[in-house]
Amino acid sequence: MSVPFVDLSRQAAAIADELEAGFADVLRRGRFVGGPALERFESAWATYCGAAHAVGVNSGTDAIALSLRAHGVGAGDEVVTAANTCVATITAIVATGATPVLADVDPTTWTLDPASAEAALSTRTRALVPVHLYGRCADLEPLRALAAERDLVLVEDAAQAHGAEYKGSRPGSTSTATYSFYPTKNLGALGDAGVVVTNDAAIADELRRLRSHGERAEARGIAIAPGVNSRLDEVQAELLTRKLAHLDGWNLRRRELAAYYRRELANAPITLPAEPDGDNHVWHLFVVLAEDREAFRARLREGGVETLVHYPEPIHRQPAYTSLAGELPLDVSERVCAQVVSLPLYAELTDAEAEQVVEVVRAA
Repeated sequence: MSVPFVDLSRQAAAIADELEAGFADVLRRGRFVGGPALERFESAWATYCGAAHAVGVNSGTDAIALSLRAHGVGAGDEVVTAANTCVATITAIVATGATPVLADVDPTTWTLDPASAEAALSTRTRALVPVHLYGRCADLEPLRALAAERDLVLVEDAAQAHGAEYKGSRPGSTSTATYSFYPTKNLGALGDAGVVVTNDAAIADELRRLRSHGERAEARGIAIAPGVNSRLDEVQAELLTRKLAHLDGWNLRRRELAAYYRRELANAPITLPAEPDGDNHVWHLFVVLAEDREAFRARLREGGVETLVHYPEPIHRQPAYTSLAGELPLDVSERVCAQVVSLPLYAELTDAEAEQVVEVVRAA
């Protein structure tokens, strides 16, 4: 039996009737951008996150970029984030005109290390962007304290943390947070989509202007500030609303599979992800460390198990961003990136497939 890393067709097939009905509803209404589906999804997602506002945009990358811009971050500013992250985090910061500054990650959670983040600050620092990596929330309490002490903007990159909690609260309930709904996410669209969640009405209003060419809602065609075209369309909004009803169940299945892997692979010669703290992890990815990554992946491939690598190089070792390598040590990020391997884990993975993953990992 071959175990695919992810098979999106399974989820689509399981709720095909709901998705087809959603398409039909959008077609019947004849409104495809900026209509009732968007309003319903924004309201539902804000409620789910425990926040006052949600503003839909066309991707998680734009969600970060526009959030920073709405907070006044731009050219001449520095934004501190983790060296071990998806390059999209950096793409978004660069899009604002600001300069990304890389800090190291915690050796246990692999999320932004507050002490390293503090060491990365300068007089030009305007914002912190902690990344909730692989479904685990970063340690926000010391980062919030640091932001408050230094008068910094804090924008959470929650692109991989749909439904995760930090000390009982979801990303966006206490500060601005951004989500991606790329198809592979715990809550995925059938295309690109993103959203910003905030309790600040002024920030939400600014985001609505920025996503639509800088126009006022009541004065279309008149830009009052430079904006972009970054709108969450009606089809994706309708489908996301319908899929949202399944998210907690899908996350529960991910947690069950992760617990099974952690239990059955406890004695395997690999480093397992750290034990989650309550509901702070929704297991977007199940990532292990293997000292000889390519040999390990080859053995799994021989056993019919597909794996991926998230992410093979820290940001400062990628050709586009070697200029971001500074004097601050990034040793943990470099070590983790050299060893990470993502095993198959998604809600539709069968018990038999999970058992095969365990057997092949043990043998490898």
